[in-house]
Order: sequence, then C-alpha cells, then structure tokens
Amino acid sequence: MRKGLSEKQKRVFFGGETEPPFQNEYWDNKHHGLYVDPVSGEVLFSSLDKFDSGTGWPSFSKPVHPELLEYVEDLSHGMRRVEVRTKHTKGHLGHVFHDGPPPTWTRFCINSASLRFIPVEEVVAEGYLAYWYLFSDLSLPFEQIILGGGCFWGVEAYFKEVEGILATTVGYSGGETMWPTYEDVCTGETGHVETVLLRFDPKILPVEKILGHFFFIHDPESENRQGHDVGTQYRSVIFYLSEKHVPAIEKWLEKLRRDGKHPVTHVSPAKNFYPAEEYHQDYIEKNPGGYCHIDLSKRWPG
Repeated sequence: MRKGLSEKQKRVFFGGETEPPFQNEYWDNKHHGLYVDPVSGEVLFSSLDKFDSGTGWPSFSKPVHPELLEYVEDLSHGMRRVEVRTKHTKGHLGHVFHDGPPPTWTRFCINSASLRFIPVEEVVAEGYLAYWYLFSDLSLPFEQIILGGGCFWGVEAYFKEVEGILATTVGYSGGETMWPTYEDVCTGETGHVETVLLRFDPKILPVEKILGHFFFIHDPESENRQGHDVGTQYRSVIFYLSEKHVPAIEKWLEKLRRDGKHPVTHVSPAKNFYPAEEYHQDYIEKNPGGYCHIDLSKRWPG
C-alpha cells in the first residue's frame, strides 16, 4: 500500500515528519470535500469541520470517525504534545490541541501529506456515497442521479453528448457486495446493476429531461435485458440522491403507463455506488466502434 505514496508522504505519514507551515497542499484549501487516509481510504475529516487556525496547517474541529484515530504522548522538541495517528494504518497525522473553536474547543493540526482530499464533486464518483449526506444542505452548482439501462458503456456514451452533463462515471450500484469487480457483477450474485452516475447542471438540464433521455435509450418494459445483454445486472433502475427528484420520476413512469406501457424500472434511494475499473470508464471513447446496444446517432427530441 505504501507504493502509492510520494516520498514526501512516506516521510510524513510513516516517518513522523512535520511539513513546514503555509507550505503544504491543504492549509488554505476552502473547497468542500472529504479528507481521507491516503493508504486505506478511510474517511478522517470533512471540510465542514475545517477552519482557519492561522497556523499554516490544515485544522479541524473534530474527526468524522473518532474511532479511526488513536493518540500517543509526544515529548519531542522539549514539549508535551498529543500525537494523532490513524488506528488501522498507523500513520502519523499531526497533533491535537485544546485551543479550537466551540463547541469542541479542539484543534486537530494535521499534515497535508497525511491526507488525500476528495472534492465534493467527486465524493459519490469515488465510492463515498455514504458520506454524501454531510453535504446535502450545501448550495452546490450541480445535482446527481444514478441510472441503469443496460450495458453502462452505451448509457455513458449517450449522456456524455447531452448538453448540461458535467461528468459521468460508470459503476456498480444496488447490491450488497462491497467494492465488486466486473467479474463479480457478471456472476449475477452480487445484486449490483451496471449504472452510470450523472453529474449535471440543473439550470441547463433539469432532471425531467435527463429522464426523457433515459427512457428514450432503453426499454423500461424489459426485465433484466437490454439489447443482446441479459442478466440482472442489466435491469432498468433509477437510484436517486435527492428526494426532490422523486416527483419527476413518478411523473415519467405515470406517463409511460398512460401511453400503454408497463415499466419495470426499479426506483429507490441510492444506497451505494462503486466506480467500475478504469478500462470501463469512457469505454466507447477509448474504443471507437466498440459494442454498444444504443444507437448513438439518435437523440431524444424532447
């Protein structure tokens, strides 16, 4: 696991060194997101608890998971301090002091090199959907939804060309297996669906129009099959991250029923999203002419 760290990170995280103040990556970072263990990926701190302490190091009033930290008395440099380490990877994070803001009155003074920052835009895309609730009250310039309508190569390729889509990530959602591989999902035993996470600008592309495109490119009446792809991983699903999308989803399903269709599309709150392997991301773009069950030359006219 240490091979993924830079030499500087190794010296700080595993060697116990301290970065110079005001000369580290995150001391003045004001962007929202998560700060995670650079080795295990465990969530340590949130931007919502970060504050400017004036010290030149990233400072937090509290950890997200107190149980993931451990504390060691540090008598070096002729003073008595409390060192903060990661419980599972035994990495040096920094020190904790009792001169922080209320209500905790605590300051976790942490080295940037001991953290990996995941910006709020990438929190779900990187597999941290369980922490999205932390940022749900923020006014953000984007919204997200997870859709499954057959092979995720084609669904992603189609939406990448839709104006208002800011980013796409293909992955696995809806099952119980944590961090499944493509081979795992193909067994049909994980409960996961091949899905695409869409990040979009609602001012340009409201969710109603996203759903119009979605129902245009796949058959919502087909149970566990789209095109030549057969299996539970190809079922029609909508996993929403925001309750405010529910009325639009219900409206579209009712429209389909009025049109004489019998949609089998499963709808539920998103409970997980695990990004697929890198070779699956932007697959059609990387492999022009590759398999796609969707006619990419056609567009929903709405």
